[in-house]
Amino acid sequence: MSSGKIVVSMLVLVAFLTGFAVWYLQVYGFYEEMDEIQGAQQVVVTDAQGVVHPVTIGQFRAIDATSSPIRYRACFMLDPAQVADAAPYPDATPLNGPGWFKCYSAKALTADLESGAARAVLGQSEIRPDVDLVIAVYPDGRAFGWHQYNDKTPERGVMD
Repeated sequence: MSSGKIVVSMLVLVAFLTGFAVWYLQVYGFYEEMDEIQGAQQVVVTDAQGVVHPVTIGQFRAIDATSSPIRYRACFMLDPAQVADAAPYPDATPLNGPGWFKCYSAKALTADLESGAARAVLGQSEIRPDVDLVIAVYPDGRAFGWHQYNDKTPERGVMD
């Protein structure tokens, strides 16, 4: 075997391993499954006056990662009457989650929000800097949450 074939073989192997590592880290590596929200079975919801109040939830499943402020995805049940006065979230855009987290589907949530089968409400503003907690609520009590960047901060220049 010539040295050129060895070098090319090594480059192909390194490229394959790098690609695999990037894929694995994006889909599996940084996510952690959560059974509850910091010891409580509640989520906060902001009403139309801007007052934040806790809402009792059940059947909570979620994932999150410390590597990004917008990797949070959650599925849970709640009493829709508890969020009847919640502030609507007009630009709700469900973010894709990893395929292995089966209870959450951004595609289905987007379609249901557009058709009116679900409504988006503000969970908590600025849960992290420039990030809001958005909750999609169905009339039957199913609810889904995600973190979404907000547009409250004005555009910043390169030199900030």
